[in-house]
Amino acid sequence: MFELVVKSAFAAAHRLREYHGDCERLHGHNWEVEVRLAAPGVNALGMVLDFREVKRHLQAVVGELDHQYLNDLPAFRERNPTTEHVAETICAGLAGRLPEGVTVRSVSVWESPGCGVAYTPD
Repeated sequence: MFELVVKSAFAAAHRLREYHGDCERLHGHNWEVEVRLAAPGVNALGMVLDFREVKRHLQAVVGELDHQYLNDLPAFRERNPTTEHVAETICAGLAGRLPEGVTVRSVSVWESPGCGVAYTPD
């Protein structure tokens, strides 16, 4: 099994509804994202997937979040835009863009240095 690792970042604001603390107020983060993709083998060139292609797919997904008020986005209208839900949303968006045989192993999202979440799909 091979695993590719690609990182990205985006800036966005959010507020956690019914949190009853500082994070209930509007605030922003410079989010960092790390994705791990897995495949059982490599192609004829010896790659799972060209890093440029992975970066393009990841940028398309995080680009929908960048410089947004996350609470207004469809993915977060009914659920809080927590780091957990952001990671899950990025995972779902990326999974739908990958070629057959390549899967998302995990998505890690940090909302601040030292505070992050890793999401692993079933």
